[in-house]
Amino acid sequence: MSKVSYYTPEGLKKLREELSQLKDVERPKASQAIGEARDKGDLSENAEYDAAKEAQGMLEMKISKLEERLSNARLIDESQLDSTKALVLSKVKIKNQSNGMEMTYTLVADGEADLASGKISVNSPIGKGLLGKSVGEVADIQVPNGIIKFDVLEISR
Repeated sequence: MSKVSYYTPEGLKKLREELSQLKDVERPKASQAIGEARDKGDLSENAEYDAAKEAQGMLEMKISKLEERLSNARLIDESQLDSTKALVLSKVKIKNQSNGMEMTYTLVADGEADLASGKISVNSPIGKGLLGKSVGEVADIQVPNGIIKFDVLEISR
């Protein structure tokens, strides 16, 4: 059973570019490597050929998984989202009640999460805890060492 994933236009474009790179550049390289290894003689004792075939198999599996993700990808229509609640594509500023530290995260789909740029998945513990919250609410987020309370300070798009 396939799972529908939601993407921003940029995230969907990035996914399509990655698939294109694998199909148009990496696949011909793998075929060429197999051909070169095949030309080196006896295939039963040719480790280079076996490695090239293995690499091609891994590449084809990666392409297949990307194609499946793309077939189940849906574009998020930001105009239909409630801007008063923390939802996908919301930029949420939160404050940790225990240490007073403030953080700003953008909630995104799994495939677009990048903590270094402040994008967290809606399926991460913090993302799940923030979903549906409004400004002024407290989000209780379950983490491995207990529960952390965050005040929701701002929500924007």
